[in-house]
Amino acid sequence: MLRRRGGVLERLLHHGDLPVLVRVAQTASDGVLFGARAATRAAAEHGIERMRFALGVDEDLGGFLRRFARDPLIGRSLRRRPWLRVARRPEPFEALAWAICEQLIEYQRAAAIERRVLAALGRRWADGDGRDSGLRDLPAAAVLAGTAPARLQSFDLAGGRALVLVRAAREVARGRVDLHSPDHERAWRKLRAIPGIGSWTVEMLALHGQGRHDQLPAADVGLLKLVGRRLAGGDPHARADEGQVREFFAPYGEWVGLAAAHMLAP
Repeated sequence: MLRRRGGVLERLLHHGDLPVLVRVAQTASDGVLFGARAATRAAAEHGIERMRFALGVDEDLGGFLRRFARDPLIGRSLRRRPWLRVARRPEPFEALAWAICEQLIEYQRAAAIERRVLAALGRRWADGDGRDSGLRDLPAAAVLAGTAPARLQSFDLAGGRALVLVRAAREVARGRVDLHSPDHERAWRKLRAIPGIGSWTVEMLALHGQGRHDQLPAADVGLLKLVGRRLAGGDPHARADEGQVREFFAPYGEWVGLAAAHMLAP
C-alpha cells in the first residue's frame, strides 16, 4: 500500500472512484514536498490532504512537548524524537477494516491476511503505458460489503471477523456510519452496536484513522505487556488488564494515544 523509492514515499488513494497517486519527499531544508497524479485537481488535492493527515505534518504538538518534556516515563523519548507521530491510515475506513482483521491475533498473521485481501480485492494503479504499478489501495467499502464472508475466510480471516468486516463495510457503504463526520462519537456508537466490534476496534479507528490522541486502545497486547512489566517491577511475563492500562495512562489526559506511541517506541 505504501512504497519507498529513492527517498520518495508513494501511496495509492482514491477520491470516490478516481485513483490518486501521491508522492511525498523530504527536502534538503527539512521541508516536506507533496505531489499527486489524478484525473482531476479535486482528486489530487484530496489525495494530498489525506496523506498530510496520515503523516501528521500539520499537527502542532508544542503543548504536548512542553507539558511532558520532563516526564519520568516519556520525557527522554520526547527530547530525543520530538518528531514522533502516531502511525495513521490515510482513510478512517482503512483503519477500521484493518483493526477488525487484527482482532485477537498476532500482527504478522493479520498482515498476511491483509495482503491477501489487497491482492484479491484491492484497487490498482496502472501507469501511462497500462502496466500495473504494484501499488494497491483498500477495496472500497461497497466492495467489501458485497463480498461473501466465505471468501474472506479463504484469506485466513476467522469466520466471525469476516462477518464483522462485511457488516461494518455495509454500514459505511450505505451511509449509516459516517467516519468522516466530526461527530466521531456518533459513528463509534453505531459501530459498537455491531456484534464483534468492541472498545479496542473503535479506539484503533479513532487513534489511527481519525487523529484522536485522546483515545487509547487499552486492550492492545503491547500495552498490556508494557504496563504489566512496569507494575510488576520488570517481570517480562507479567501482563496488566485493560483497566490498569487506562489508569496507568490517565495522567496524559488528551494525549494518551501519543504518550503510548512514545512509550512503545524502541
